[in-house]
Amino acid sequence: MATKRSIFEEVGDTPKQVAAPGGIAKAGQGARGLIRGWLIALFGLVVIMIVVGGLTRLTDSGLSITEWKPVTGAMPPMSEAAWAEEFDKYRAIPEYQLQNRGMSLAEFKVIYWWEWGHRQLGRVIGLVWAAGFVFFLATRKIPTGWTPKLLFIGGLGGLQGAIGWWMVSSGLREGMLDVASYRLATHLGLAFVIFGFIAWYIYQLGRSQADLLQARRSGDAGLARLGTLLAGFAFFQIILGALVAGIDAGRAFPDWPLMAGGFLPPEPLSLSPVWRNFFEDAGLVQFMHRMAGYLLFAFGIFVWLRARKSANGHTRFAFNAIIAVMVLQVVLGIVTVIYSAPWQLAIIHQLGAVILWALILRGRFLAQYPLPQSIRGA
Repeated sequence: MATKRSIFEEVGDTPKQVAAPGGIAKAGQGARGLIRGWLIALFGLVVIMIVVGGLTRLTDSGLSITEWKPVTGAMPPMSEAAWAEEFDKYRAIPEYQLQNRGMSLAEFKVIYWWEWGHRQLGRVIGLVWAAGFVFFLATRKIPTGWTPKLLFIGGLGGLQGAIGWWMVSSGLREGMLDVASYRLATHLGLAFVIFGFIAWYIYQLGRSQADLLQARRSGDAGLARLGTLLAGFAFFQIILGALVAGIDAGRAFPDWPLMAGGFLPPEPLSLSPVWRNFFEDAGLVQFMHRMAGYLLFAFGIFVWLRARKSANGHTRFAFNAIIAVMVLQVVLGIVTVIYSAPWQLAIIHQLGAVILWALILRGRFLAQYPLPQSIRGA
């Protein structure tokens, strides 16, 4: 029960109620650092998954497992009889009959282990996500508003597994030696989408919510829009690269800057119906990838020149990194074509796309949420 104050009591005699510093900023923040560390682990696993997926494709291993068993498929063949059974299933598909007839069991095991490792890594990523999400949810450490975001990542991962089988199943049909290129592009494209969202969430969780709200007030909206366009253009180029990989188009015309002595490849629209050429004609698909690469590089230079006008040194440096990797990626793409896309160069080129994608998202993020700096650094 409160006591009555005397009318002659000095206001200064009343004990002051002092608010805890940072109380508002801490409300609903959860374990941002721990969740960020968990997402960084997922980030690394997804990067490894993209590289292993590329190597699986380059070694023609993707069709070695002809069934989709999300749970029981985690166990590889454990006996000679089991290996023989798996080999018999592979020998029944067109890739073996038309391309690898006479392959030995030892040779089959090599491609089997590549595909099994690729699928197993997908299971590991799913388990890491599930374990982390359940832990943070059960301990109520997820920041306010972040539960749907973290669930979204898990949903995309589950969808990726289904699309992976949808892709593989296309290569098991009569007359198919590889998976359908557009399905491969869908599979790789979704991998980059998952990778992109994880990267963006890592960037966000690296700073407090109050810091992000404050930083947004000094963000460069124009540069952020250009960063969005650059990210979209880069994603389109990644999809075209997947189409190139899907039909081995990178080995079709090992000359540069021309293609078989001309600007256009010979007979670029020879398939019927016409739309098939944009997915299945090696010359036209490689031509589209080349032209999109030139345009992306030109647009990247334009965005970089605009970013140089930014008053924030961290933002300028982020876009400097983008243009530097973009130059390396263009040179590497040309060298890969000239040497008929050996798997070593092809996988480095794919890894370069991963790095570039992450850097573009980083630049876009810093344009919208610039880091604080001293007046001297402006």
